[in-house]
Amino acid sequence: MRHLSWIGIIRHGESTGNVAATRAETNGAEIIDIVERDADVPLSDTGEQQAEAVGRWLADPSTPRPDLVVASPYLRTRQTAEIALQGLDVPRVIDERLRDRELGVLDRLTTAGVAARMPEESRRRSHLGKFYYRPPGGESWADVLLRLRALLRDTDDDHPGKRVLLVAHDASVSMLRYILEVMDERTLMESARQDTIANCSISSWSRTDTEWKPELFNDVTHLEQAPDTHATTQEDVDADLA
Repeated sequence: MRHLSWIGIIRHGESTGNVAATRAETNGAEIIDIVERDADVPLSDTGEQQAEAVGRWLADPSTPRPDLVVASPYLRTRQTAEIALQGLDVPRVIDERLRDRELGVLDRLTTAGVAARMPEESRRRSHLGKFYYRPPGGESWADVLLRLRALLRDTDDDHPGKRVLLVAHDASVSMLRYILEVMDERTLMESARQDTIANCSISSWSRTDTEWKPELFNDVTHLEQAPDTHATTQEDVDADLA
C-alpha cells in the first residue's frame, strides 16, 4: 500500500459475549452462554461507554479527523462506530471482509469445552499453531489475513492520500500490524502472547516515503482518562481457543 497517508484501527467496545466468555472461563464451564449468533452480539453497557470515550478522542481538535471509516458488519462493531462517530461528518461504510474470525465447530466452546468435547482438535491446534490452524467450518488467522489484504488493496486504490479508520475485532488489529510492520509468524505470535488487544483500543500508522511508521498500538489512554469507563481486555469469544 502506497497511496493512503494514515491507517488507524479500533477494536469494538466490550460486548455481552466478552462478558459471558469471561464468566464461563472463570467458572470452568464448557459452553459460553450466548443466545445470539456471534454476528448479533451487542455491546455491553461498559462497551457503550468505551465507544463514547473514543468519540471524545475523535472530536478533540488535536486528533486529525479520518476521511473514511470502514467497519465490520457485526453488531458490536457497528454500534461502536455509530456511537464514536455521533455528531461527526465522516463517511462510513460496512465491509464484510472485516468480520470477526469464524470458528466453525468451536463456536461458543471454552478452552475446557474444546479439551473435553474435541480433544483431537485441541491436539491439532497445538501442533499447527494459532496462525495456521483452521477449525472445521472455520478460519485460520492466515485466512483472516487474506481478506484483510484484499480490503486494504481496494481501499488504498480508491482513496489515495486519505486517512482511513477501521473498526473491527482483535484479530484484525493483530493482522493489520503484521502487514504494516512486515512481521513474520514468530514475531506476530510473540506479540499476541504479550498483548491482548483491549476493547476500544486505538492503533495507528502513518505513511512515510518508504514504509509505515507506528504511532499508537493498543492504546487506551482515552479510556483511562474517561471518568465513566475503564479498559477491558477480554478476547473476542473463543479467540483464545484457536
